[in-house]
Amino acid sequence: MKKPPRAWQRMLSGRRLDLLDPSPFDIEIEDIARGLARVSRWNGQTSGDHAFSVAEHSVIVEALFSQLNPKATTAQKLTALLHDAAEYVIGDMISPFKHALGLDYKAFEVRLEEAIHIRFGLPAQIPARLKKSIKICDIYCAWFEATQIAGFSIEEANQFFKAPPESVTLNIEPKPVVEAETMFLERFSLLSH
Repeated sequence: MKKPPRAWQRMLSGRRLDLLDPSPFDIEIEDIARGLARVSRWNGQTSGDHAFSVAEHSVIVEALFSQLNPKATTAQKLTALLHDAAEYVIGDMISPFKHALGLDYKAFEVRLEEAIHIRFGLPAQIPARLKKSIKICDIYCAWFEATQIAGFSIEEANQFFKAPPESVTLNIEPKPVVEAETMFLERFSLLSH
């Protein structure tokens, strides 16, 4: 009888994360930060000496969310920080590829997101209104990334992303991996205590 293929990943923390049935008990923030700091946005197609990591992107999205939602709770800010946390395992697939993969991919991503949220004391499913508020900040960040480091003209970026209000400004500067990981962990520590 043929053995089923391995469906877990060993993390540096020593945890074994079952990819088909992820348990909150097998999720550690250090593993998330390390993975996200090493996953590049835009499939690495960015200018500069360093790839722009999902860890750095997550910190910026949370900062935007906090700026645009001054009454947000700490839990909501933590949810914004963790909005792409599942990518520490699955990577940052560009949107066109996600659409090509279809719903099976999305179901897998949702199971992992729910386990992450439970692990850190957040609701498994994000309320629709909060999800929309975070997504707006995610899109604003993507617009800045597109125009500053991914080679898009402003006109082209405006076709694919929502341009941020003039009051929102960002300077995207891709950081070295260790710095991005540290930024993410420091922000998590502030929001989780």
